[in-house]
Amino acid sequence: MLEPLTNPQLRKFKAAAQLMQPTLKIGKAGLSDGFIRTVSEELARHELVKIKFVEFKEEKKTLAPLLAEKTGSHLVTRVGNVMVLHRPKPAVTEV
Repeated sequence: MLEPLTNPQLRKFKAAAQLMQPTLKIGKAGLSDGFIRTVSEELARHELVKIKFVEFKEEKKTLAPLLAEKTGSHLVTRVGNVMVLHRPKPAVTEV
């Protein structure tokens, strides 16, 4: 279970997302297993991912939190047809 984001964290991530271009787009396939896997891989690389709804715009209010849940990430914001997800990188433990 993820710790909820604090207000300062949310503000920081929203500000960072303003400068980003959407890296992924939700198209005809919707939230397919492959798309969810791709989002998860992007989150592992970048922590913060911006996703644009090209299709399923009518369902974005329900799909955005669902995608966050399926990828184990936080829904930072959803504005218009764009959503931003954040998942912290796992802490590296030294051996």
